[in-house]
Amino acid sequence: MGGTELPGVVRPLTGVRAAARIGARSDGRGGTALPVLDGEGPLAPRRTRGSGGAAHVMLVGAMSGPLGGDHFTVRAEVGEGARLRVGSAAATIALPGQGKGGAARYDVRLTVADGGELEWLPEQLISAGGSELDVINCMDISPLGRLLLREELVLGRVGEQPGRLSSRLTVRVGGRCVLDQRLDCGPGAPGGWDGPAGLGGMRAVGQLVLVRPEFGERPVAARVLGDTAAVFPLAGPAALVSAVAPDALRLRAVLDEALASFA
Repeated sequence: MGGTELPGVVRPLTGVRAAARIGARSDGRGGTALPVLDGEGPLAPRRTRGSGGAAHVMLVGAMSGPLGGDHFTVRAEVGEGARLRVGSAAATIALPGQGKGGAARYDVRLTVADGGELEWLPEQLISAGGSELDVINCMDISPLGRLLLREELVLGRVGEQPGRLSSRLTVRVGGRCVLDQRLDCGPGAPGGWDGPAGLGGMRAVGQLVLVRPEFGERPVAARVLGDTAAVFPLAGPAALVSAVAPDALRLRAVLDEALASFA
């Protein structure tokens, strides 16, 4: 997560290992309790004011990074009948590491039980020049669970080339894999990632993943949204929106417009 270094904190050459855990459970009164909410190092989950029976959590970055060699892990588990919305206080900036720590890694593991609902809506991830980052998002959703996930990747800050960025997204519904995709960008990525068959010169790429039980009976139709986005039905009760844009601001507008079309 983006942030400032804490006084007295020294990053070892091998990188920082940090984890955060969020556990949401129905409180039996129409609301959602958070019996598990903890983090370490740069990962600081904080409960904020919720609404409509949902619990809201904000991930606050207490240190800059991830830097080369860092390994961050975030796990969220939503129980039956619980509703959870998770955001982040600022964009995450992948930065070059010091020494030979290798690539940084950011793991996100999400689990939603039947009747549970999770909205995972972090701010953008920015791949700064010279950085190396592997992002792995893995979701296990029960057949009657609901998920909205937003991922936004920005390739480079203003006026700079991006670092190397690899993002893998895996979604399982009822134990069945409905999506397993990988995107590689920046130096060292397979040729053509920035060409007409890839990002086409755009510097922001994002997606929405929606899992809703009603999609099982009424599958989403494939369609194009404007010039730079499309909706794809997935096997099972799920859909994917994929979009590219020249910058982060335009990407958010495209994804917001796409999400509104599902209302």
